[in-house]
Amino acid sequence: MSVGCAFITCAVRKRGIEFCWDCKDSEICERWKKHRQFGKQHDSFKCYQKLEEDIAFIRQNGVGKFEEIQKTREKLLIEMLTGFNEGRSKSYYCVTATILEINELEGALAEAKSRSGGLGLAEKSKTMHSVLDRIAKERNYNVKLRE
Repeated sequence: MSVGCAFITCAVRKRGIEFCWDCKDSEICERWKKHRQFGKQHDSFKCYQKLEEDIAFIRQNGVGKFEEIQKTREKLLIEMLTGFNEGRSKSYYCVTATILEINELEGALAEAKSRSGGLGLAEKSKTMHSVLDRIAKERNYNVKLRE
């Protein structure tokens, strides 16, 4: 027997909605509240630093627009992984691709490319890390992996 996602089970099977953002009870749901609080303290598949913002965006603009943005993030992540991953940065790039705004990611890639011409992969990775770390510090983003 496989264990399913309690939120999908509740949303799709019990309430007939796509996910919690469509639920009229999401603001008072104890399970959802605990899940959001836990995510702010521990890493998981989705970086929870922007969860509330993402839900608000979906409610205002719809899932389709959110999906478009996620596809852009995916393209930028692939570009980071292809050009700047020395073999140990995948998780870090995944977190930054989730947290930083699209224009910040595009700017980081452009800057890292211009600063790393002719460098080996390890140095390119260090360059990308330094650019992303600087942006995160300036914007007060937490991009450090937690346990």
